[in-house]
Amino acid sequence: LRGHDPVAYFKENRPLKGKPEFKLEHQGSVFHFVSAANRDAFAADPASYAPQYGGFCAFGMASGYKAAIDPAAFSIVDGKLYLNYNREVHKLWSADVPGFIARADRNWPTAKSQSKVHE
Repeated sequence: LRGHDPVAYFKENRPLKGKPEFKLEHQGSVFHFVSAANRDAFAADPASYAPQYGGFCAFGMASGYKAAIDPAAFSIVDGKLYLNYNREVHKLWSADVPGFIARADRNWPTAKSQSKVHE
């Protein structure tokens, strides 16, 4: 999330840069939060706030590869946070969100072990 608070996406419907003093490690990633309250909410229920596909681009994952993200290119769908490479990719993603989610869900178990990330 490039230092952005995952809980803020749900509470504020926008990315907010977290602070290093409110950080938490989860499944090998370090998350920063805008407040101790957001950090504690994440710690209590990380599955509700953690981005899908390890925080990689959901559109890229639908094609089977990891890609970097722009924290401002996001969607919350059925209570889950999905990120995209940039706003142009987000527009493509928006054309068939259910279809892309279904493909990304199928690809993630294999792709998550890949070390290469498309920038």
